[in-house]
Amino acid sequence: MNTPVEGFSKRSKAEKINWIAEHYTKDPKASKAILEQYWNTNPKMQKLHDEFIENTLTNYYLPFAIAPNFLINEKLYAIPMAIEESSVVAAASKAAKFWLTRGGFKTEILGTEKVGQVHFMYRGNYQALQSFFEELKPKLHKSVSSITKNMEKRGGGIRKIELRNLSDQMEGYYQLHCTFETLDAMGANFINSCLEQFAKTLKEQAQQYDAFSEDEKNLEVVMSILSNYVPNCLARAEVSCPVSQLDADPTLAKEFANKFIRAINIANLEPHRAVTHNKGIMNGVDAVVLATGNDFRAVEAGVHAYAAKDGRYSSLTHATVEGDTFKFWIEIPLALGTVGGLTTLHPLVKLALEILQNPSAKALMEIVAVAGLAQNFAAVRSLVTTGIQKGHMKMHLLNMLNQMGATEVEKQQLVEYFKHHVVTNASVKEALEKIQSQ
Repeated sequence: MNTPVEGFSKRSKAEKINWIAEHYTKDPKASKAILEQYWNTNPKMQKLHDEFIENTLTNYYLPFAIAPNFLINEKLYAIPMAIEESSVVAAASKAAKFWLTRGGFKTEILGTEKVGQVHFMYRGNYQALQSFFEELKPKLHKSVSSITKNMEKRGGGIRKIELRNLSDQMEGYYQLHCTFETLDAMGANFINSCLEQFAKTLKEQAQQYDAFSEDEKNLEVVMSILSNYVPNCLARAEVSCPVSQLDADPTLAKEFANKFIRAINIANLEPHRAVTHNKGIMNGVDAVVLATGNDFRAVEAGVHAYAAKDGRYSSLTHATVEGDTFKFWIEIPLALGTVGGLTTLHPLVKLALEILQNPSAKALMEIVAVAGLAQNFAAVRSLVTTGIQKGHMKMHLLNMLNQMGATEVEKQQLVEYFKHHVVTNASVKEALEKIQSQ
């Protein structure tokens, strides 16, 4: 039976690998070989990766790909994507090519406001707390002047500090609800540093406030933390064209537009469909967010909260026909950065941003929104025409053949064969066995 380990983080990498292989794997020798196989052969580069997080054993690789031909606001982009799922890059590229000759993607930033909160408990007179807050506000700003100085020089900083009363939802619960502009930085460290100082100042000033009773002076700070829900940090991306341009056959073009809009409306009405619909959007979004060194977990959390902002989880995308014009768009919250964090440390992240022509945070928000919209267009287009499996399974074919141990010659034969046949696990297995038996 395995026992807890003491001081694991202080052990050398070799000792960590030996311990995990000996205690938790069936074949320690093979396990060690796998872990060592993914080390970077450049010791300096490996050391850099080792220091990103604690207890590093090796590197976990994802494919780094490019989806070309994205025309965004009349500028051509090749978009880097890091993702393991079959067909995502192909679908994005196909959508980009489709819209390239139809005016491309149009984008705009609807807001860049980020949010942080100091959560605290106060059991006293609310009017007294309001009066205290009005006196406190300039002191809060002053208390973080050393933190905000450089950000303010660049045009960012604290935008607003509000007192929010939530005592009707939890007895004694209040917030300092704060909004920030962090420019090209994602801003998590900046925001959290400000909030922690706010909390300290709040507590200190409450204890010195003469109008408070002794109980009121002892307000309790619960926590100070940024929020990943950023409904006012929004990017919009849109495509549009005459309905007749959706297909060479005008009748089929109109039929496609109607089917497409109906599919989007279903995702707006039905949460079970909306979740899968939005997951497809996030295939494109997360792949670019990850490739550019941003926090895809934060983006995911904020996006899905936004999808439920009206009390029911629904689609992030919308489609209409107005007159003879087909229009498809997305509005999506994206708190992203192009400076700080991995953007200056990870060589592939730096290269991804260079490929994107070193965008500002706003420009990156627009690019990511486009990737999500393109992914969704490709997915819904497949769903209402050929079905999702045809393209997906063909992209998945090589993964299946690798799992079945096919040789390179067999792979070539079967890739050609399945250009004209339906790909399923059973059909691939049967075709491979037939070749092998011959």
